[in-house]
Amino acid sequence: MRDMIRLLLAEDQSMVREALAALLGLEPDMEVVAQAARGDEVVAAARAHAVDVALLDIEMPGMTGIEAAARLSRELPAVKIVILTTFGRPGYLRTAMESGAAAFLVKDAPAAQLATAVRKVLAGERVIDPTLAAAALAEGANPLTERERDVLRAAADGATNAELATALRLSQGTVRNYLSTAIQKLAVRNRAEAVRIAREKGWL
Repeated sequence: MRDMIRLLLAEDQSMVREALAALLGLEPDMEVVAQAARGDEVVAAARAHAVDVALLDIEMPGMTGIEAAARLSRELPAVKIVILTTFGRPGYLRTAMESGAAAFLVKDAPAAQLATAVRKVLAGERVIDPTLAAAALAEGANPLTERERDVLRAAADGATNAELATALRLSQGTVRNYLSTAIQKLAVRNRAEAVRIAREKGWL
């Protein structure tokens, strides 16, 4: 008898998580052995339950699915990562793959397609939603550096330059430079627009 594929399902909406768990549980070779509602619970749950594949939502409290993927790939590199999202933003695809994900699918994909993707990533393949792949190629690479992304994320709540400098342990002049460069790269007028555009494209 073939060993069961042990799955971790991380999704903050309990109804969606339970529905996915029920559907995947119908597969003869799969078992959902762990669930998480927060991104910062993913690594501990994967380690505790010796999972083979982690299916991660992007938008979760505590830590995004992409951040959790990066940590998981560092700490438990044998675990295969599938990113599930309702946000078909091409920038997310690039970031997810850079973070160690082996598959990137939209949540409304049929359960059979998701199960097939799980089997494929365990076999060493990559699985990417074709529509998202085409959009990512058309969009081009994220023009923002990692530090520019950090500053924009921190600026999203309306913090002052002084507050950003303290939070990020940078000088106010450095914060201003990062914000100015990001605004120029995105061809917008101010930081609020820069945050909006970067989020819409999945670059944050």
